[in-house]
Amino acid sequence: METLIAQALGGALGGAAGGKVGPGSGGMGGIGNLIAGVVGGVGGGQLLGGLLGAAGGDAAGGMDIGAMAGNLVGGGVAGMVVQQVVGIVMKNMKG
Repeated sequence: METLIAQALGGALGGAAGGKVGPGSGGMGGIGNLIAGVVGGVGGGQLLGGLLGAAGGDAAGGMDIGAMAGNLVGGGVAGMVVQQVVGIVMKNMKG
């Protein structure tokens, strides 16, 4: 559960930051950027965790700070990427 929270939080932060900079910024508003970021953070974090074999979450019943930081950063990067892609697509659809 902590894994999903860290990925969602990182994704929200990445989506908010991506909404301020880059080619996909603007057009979706603050809430749209956060939603795209959260979806990207959780989705990208789960995909990355599955590929790297770290989908289990916490280690030995305790909270692993390194894994939590990795989930936060991975979610943030994935959230920013998804926000930028969605922003670019929406800009091109508007014309």
